[in-house]
Amino acid sequence: MDYLYLKALHIIFIVTWFAGLFYIVRLFIYHTEAYQKEDPEKSILVKQFALMSKRLWLGITWPSAILTLIFGGSLLWSQPSWLQMPFMHIKLTFVFLLYLYHFSCQHIYKQLQNGVVKYSSSQLRIWNEVATIILVAVVFLIVVKSNIDWVWGVVGMALFALLLMLAIKIYKKIRTKKE
Repeated sequence: MDYLYLKALHIIFIVTWFAGLFYIVRLFIYHTEAYQKEDPEKSILVKQFALMSKRLWLGITWPSAILTLIFGGSLLWSQPSWLQMPFMHIKLTFVFLLYLYHFSCQHIYKQLQNGVVKYSSSQLRIWNEVATIILVAVVFLIVVKSNIDWVWGVVGMALFALLLMLAIKIYKKIRTKKE
């Protein structure tokens, strides 16, 4: 298959995979919060969020993760010289971390499907930002195609993560005041 078609398909499935990852954790948050409601609202919401999560996870997120891997692997197969570039090693490390994140979301998904709530909605809100951090790192690595100085890269990622956590805390305070 032509390189540009592989690249386009890889990008499409990256986008749908991330969309699924971002939305599934939002559904985990809502699903978790539904357990704090009174019946019959609780039972209706829990059932609905379980169904929505199942459709998203199995119909979009998992297939997108698999197709991203297939098309990404095909790109590396067609351009083996990339594996000699240091930025690609770093990018692939972040991709590996993203798959670990995906598998951890699978674990949370199974727990919630079985009615087991182990994480608070606040913990899940923080967890939701992990994918954002990985996305930012991968996009910068691919666009800039440089290792970027590790010191500045680490400082930048730490500041970005700090800003995300601050935004979550501010949002929580605003939500608490409204309730």
